[in-house]
Amino acid sequence: MSLFKRNRAEATIYTEIAREDQIPKKSSQFWEIEKDLREYLLEELKKYPGKNKEEEKTKVVELGELYFDKEGGRLTFEEKQELLDYVADELLAYGPITPLLENPHVSEVMVNSPTEIYYEKKGKILKSSSTFVDEQHVMRVIERIVAPIGRRVDESSPMVDARLPDGSRVNAIIPPLALKGPSLTIRKFSATPFTIQDLIQFGTLSEEMAEFLNICVKSKMNVFISGGTGSGKTSTLNVLSSFIPNEERIVTIEDAAELKLNQDHIVSLESRPPNIEGKGQISIRELVRNSLRMRPDRIVVGEVRGAEALDMLQAMNTGHDGSLSTGHANSPRDILSRLETMVLMSGFDLPVRAIREQIASAIDLIVQQTRMKDGSRKITYITEVLGMEGDTIVLQDLYLYQETPRLEEGKVEGKFVSTGIRPKFTDKLEMNGYALPTSWFAGEWQ
Repeated sequence: MSLFKRNRAEATIYTEIAREDQIPKKSSQFWEIEKDLREYLLEELKKYPGKNKEEEKTKVVELGELYFDKEGGRLTFEEKQELLDYVADELLAYGPITPLLENPHVSEVMVNSPTEIYYEKKGKILKSSSTFVDEQHVMRVIERIVAPIGRRVDESSPMVDARLPDGSRVNAIIPPLALKGPSLTIRKFSATPFTIQDLIQFGTLSEEMAEFLNICVKSKMNVFISGGTGSGKTSTLNVLSSFIPNEERIVTIEDAAELKLNQDHIVSLESRPPNIEGKGQISIRELVRNSLRMRPDRIVVGEVRGAEALDMLQAMNTGHDGSLSTGHANSPRDILSRLETMVLMSGFDLPVRAIREQIASAIDLIVQQTRMKDGSRKITYITEVLGMEGDTIVLQDLYLYQETPRLEEGKVEGKFVSTGIRPKFTDKLEMNGYALPTSWFAGEWQ
């Protein structure tokens, strides 16, 4: 039986209870042998260049068994297996956090310091019993993540956003900004992108809401997804983007490429940070401007967080219907205020009314997503932007999530309801050949 094989998803070296005494700490002998084995494998692997990841794993097992034949006489089989697994993770993956990254039930991994590793599983944050050796150990893992995509992290640039090969989002921040040592946060993404049926099964939205959003995207409504950190905005954006017809040309713009679309005609753009001399930065705003010259049928911006909001709104208002984007906000009304602020960040001295008119005419629909107290994600509002009334943007809720009172702590319960109001743009949907059943809007106005 190969020493390298194990079921990482069920790895027993991690506990779901925040108690370090559940698992014995590794001895000084373990670290001595681990260092010798790692240095041996590093030197031996240099003799076999050009191998892919699977071939490297196989070679690590072969070389490890040769090493143990000579040096591992005092070790048990279990100790050899643990050592080889640990060193293989060090050389080929991401060290102590590798089993967490490979566990399909873990959605986020957070390294606060070398001795503090937390992870999110089924909406709950738990503490891992594994640790890094020291700060340099964490730095090696961070550099292994950022180097392949041309990013860097050092004292002159102590913060970095990056991604793993599977699209998982990575943020790292190091001393002197991080006082407890290098900090690493990884937001995992499913190897297989979620579908709308997955979101319905998770209880994120109802079937009527899903079909309504499907029709809106296909009819080229401009949709903005808002929500807090970890609310599932990017996953929902990915699902809504999948509704775009295959024959349309899509340009995606992101800080770190995360979207996974299955259409044929896609151009994916990614911003670039400044180099070591502080030059060469390409911002989201510049990419949005450039995308307008690329003959896009749809523009999908991963997240609007700054001056690019003005260019995004202008694109929506100048014939690029069907654009999709996300932003951080607590409610549909809040995202409008944030967009105002972001437009002002562009440096143009625009009257507030002019900005609001741009927003009101650009955005057709706001989808508000919320991470509930039990860790579940819900679309709590689907809200139509009606236009201006005086100096105020008028909003109209079409669907809501009504949470029911709970007698005790536990799972959030509630239901998705229609407000009973048909959208103002119903005529446009019908012109595109989509009829809205009366049953979708059978609720009562609250």
